[in-house]
Amino acid sequence: MSLDPIHAAFDPVAYATPFFILTVILEIVLARFGKADARYEARDTAVSLGMGLGSTVAGILFGAIGFTAVVWVWQNHRIFDIPMTAWWAWIAVFLAEDLTYYWFHRLSHERRVWWLSHVNHHSSQHYNLSTALRQTWTGALNGSWALYVILSLLGFPPAMVAIQKGVSLVYQYWIHTEAIRKMPRWFEAVFNTPSHHRVHHARNAIYLDRNYAGILIVWDRLFGTFQAELDEEPCRYGLVKNLATFNIVRVAFHEWIATAQDIARHPRHAAGYLFGPPGWSHDRSRETSAMIKARASAGKPAPEQLDAAA
Repeated sequence: MSLDPIHAAFDPVAYATPFFILTVILEIVLARFGKADARYEARDTAVSLGMGLGSTVAGILFGAIGFTAVVWVWQNHRIFDIPMTAWWAWIAVFLAEDLTYYWFHRLSHERRVWWLSHVNHHSSQHYNLSTALRQTWTGALNGSWALYVILSLLGFPPAMVAIQKGVSLVYQYWIHTEAIRKMPRWFEAVFNTPSHHRVHHARNAIYLDRNYAGILIVWDRLFGTFQAELDEEPCRYGLVKNLATFNIVRVAFHEWIATAQDIARHPRHAAGYLFGPPGWSHDRSRETSAMIKARASAGKPAPEQLDAAA
């Protein structure tokens, strides 16, 4: 059997899309009748669905940028020839793609140049299945695909990587819910779960920048970024400073605009505003997540709490 190494034979996300829509509707209905722990707000859900649709359109318009890069590297510079027909190759691409996703996801939180796009996914103050569909429109424009070039360099055919990326995205859909509290202990130890991913979406100081996993939570345990969900610390969702708007254009582009404004006002510090962590400022007038966590650990109030008490 021969498979096209460049063009994927199928797209797991496309096949799963009807399931996404049906389960969102099901979760809404079950929540309505008190049968599931899920909170929906109509305007918020509309933004999530709109972002998902826009992400699909953006992928069609701009996806060729990353695709061209990974194909060129694979065709001209791959180190190994990895056959798509070998069973071990699919295990290898599963592990390699999942590890790559962990670092892509982590860098998307630790470097503003990638947070520009990823922030969209975290902008909802609700956590339900529709939140999974709140995807970026601009990922291809700021090189969010760059780490995946490494997989092509190793010799994984682009079609193989594309299929596994789709499998990863489909897996991650179901973990965007509050309706499932905990999976069996062995499952929680190895795989990403709703509990683990709720932590990732929470804006509580203790939960910031934790649990970057795609499918396997073992990467977070290995690299020191794991945080269990605590009964005494319920998750509060959204951004450190929420947008307070359902304007989908602002949701999609607010961080791009803010970054451009920072660079225009402080051109000498452009590198810091672009490649530093989100919240970085040259005069420390804002807080990064590391600063927020340190302040919380020291028991110091947030700046807005001090303002309210004044």
